[in-house]
Amino acid sequence: MSGQPHVVLVDTYAPTRLLAPRFRELGYRCVRVQSTPEPPPVYAGEPVDLDDYVASIVHDGDVAKTLEAVAAFDPVAVVPGGEVGVEFGDLLSERLGTPTNGTALSAARRDKFLMVETIKKAGLRGARQLLVTDPAELADWHRDLGGRIVIKPLRSAGGDGVSFCDTPEESVRAYRSLVGSRDVFAGRNESVVAQEYLSGTEYMVNTVSRDGRHHLCDVWKTTRINANGITDLCDALCLIASDEKVVPSLTEYAGKVLDALGVRHGPAHVEVRMTPDGPCLVEVGARMAGGDIPYYASLGIGESQIEWTADAYVRPDRFHARCGDPYQVRRFCAMVAMVSPYEGTLRGYRDAEAIRGLETFHDMDLLVKPRGRLRRTVDDLTYPVVVTLMSPSEEAVMRDINTIRYLDGLGFYDVEPVEAARTSGCAR
Repeated sequence: MSGQPHVVLVDTYAPTRLLAPRFRELGYRCVRVQSTPEPPPVYAGEPVDLDDYVASIVHDGDVAKTLEAVAAFDPVAVVPGGEVGVEFGDLLSERLGTPTNGTALSAARRDKFLMVETIKKAGLRGARQLLVTDPAELADWHRDLGGRIVIKPLRSAGGDGVSFCDTPEESVRAYRSLVGSRDVFAGRNESVVAQEYLSGTEYMVNTVSRDGRHHLCDVWKTTRINANGITDLCDALCLIASDEKVVPSLTEYAGKVLDALGVRHGPAHVEVRMTPDGPCLVEVGARMAGGDIPYYASLGIGESQIEWTADAYVRPDRFHARCGDPYQVRRFCAMVAMVSPYEGTLRGYRDAEAIRGLETFHDMDLLVKPRGRLRRTVDDLTYPVVVTLMSPSEEAVMRDINTIRYLDGLGFYDVEPVEAARTSGCAR
């Protein structure tokens, strides 16, 4: 096809909705490819704005047919738009001859067991782990390891199905509740992974790569609480400055992880625990960060993975000229999640106006609206409200995070009927 060049975006849903407008700003037409006949359940209620695309191609399982349809646009780039599209994006880019991470390590960029085994083979620190197919083997492994372990699906996201277990009995219960179930992308959990629990602060390291060079776009520190029977439930993300003491070691480690996993092109979201013995991988997404993180990074820094991803694929000279420059925080940002202890029909949120009146208040996203069904918060998919704070003062942001946590809790939710959360030692 003649005219403007085309860029293919694979599985762009709500978290990556800003990619297409950015490519359009740079003079590229966008073609959307959906790698599954139906959107994954986690995105089913979020319609895609197809006005940003000149075509939308839905893959029905016939690779040759989809390749032919995509090749007709003679794309200059194939970009993964979300976790579920990583492997299919690798296949398309490899077959079409555009910049690609290739298919040789595609599975290791999705499968959380293979991922950790791959980086350990490259000489990097990774968690001790077991691919679980038998409950008795799991119980023995946990008993020998001792302490707390983590049970999670191989290919899910958003904290789905993650359990923190302190005894072999808890681990076996978690395994049995998970195996055979469906993850958030509708895949069946045929087996699960058990990993040692990593103590320490968790960071989200967001990068973009071109030709094997990795640029650090932004780093977020997570804060966590124990609530609703969940250990280490993430309750806030805080953008940190690039000159923080921890950033160089995080950046170096993340870059080596990306090298080990064959990420040479495009965005990546690397979750790392800074343990007493140094950084250790939690998991990697070979795609942009979700949860509107790039959008808020843009507000705080002036640019994010959105702009860097576009440059990496269609303006590589500009990418290479700037790669490695430290980002500068103009406004510190935090995304604070409310943690519901209740199940029931929501009447409303008490003290919501007090939160809106905070000095650093920027936005409040009501994920559950009045008259909606409120659920106990047990993972990233069950937050009822997310509040965004923003200020040039990091201290002011931290103060308002603590204020929100003070306001949250049993008294924040007006629920009918009120059902107090029932907790257990090992929960999902």
